Amino acid sequence: MAVKSLYVEPAEGPERVHWGALECHDVFKIFRGGPVGTVALRGLDLMVEPGEMVAILGPSGCGKSTLLTLAAGLDEPSAGELRVWGRSLGRLDEAELAAYRARDLAIVFQSDNLWPALSAQENVAISLRLAGHERAETAAAQSLADFGLGERRSHRAAALSGGEQQRVAIAAAAARRARLVLADEPTGELDEHNERSCSRRSRSWAASMRAP
Repeated sequence: MAVKSLYVEPAEGPERVHWGALECHDVFKIFRGGPVGTVALRGLDLMVEPGEMVAILGPSGCGKSTLLTLAAGLDEPSAGELRVWGRSLGRLDEAELAAYRARDLAIVFQSDNLWPALSAQENVAISLRLAGHERAETAAAQSLADFGLGERRSHRAAALSGGEQQRVAIAAAAARRARLVLADEPTGELDEHNERSCSRRSRSWAASMRAP
């Protein structure tokens, strides 16, 4: 089975082309695991504007996590084009993709976000150092306090509850002030109070972001 993208690079004109924070143009993802491939994404078109918060809803297996891995540059589409702030991920080499994930991107997975042997603060601080932030320890402590984890910052991640671990991961993403944040069901482990609190802070955070 062959899939050909119909996406065409826009011609350069006298006016500056407007790029979104994340763009998907006619994206396909097909997993080959036998005689018949599984189509996870079929001709996806999506534009996420700078400062915009977008929720993607759908049943299990519809391609939500697949889209996240593609946007993070952790996998490649079978066809189509993904752009982040105007850069085509398919044209970046491994070193450029690593730099993109380290400096421009924050990811919150459904689970396994943390190093279990490190403390909550150490987990956040390492994420900040990888992104090139100065005063990582101070920023990590402040972000954990903002998410109600100030008294738990010295606890090893393995000793935290599932909900606390997820809040640490969200605090790490918030502290980095990344240009793009991808989150895969980030509040699934949280109780109602903490879910509302994280959602409120996330909306305020998204509203403060602006195009470079």
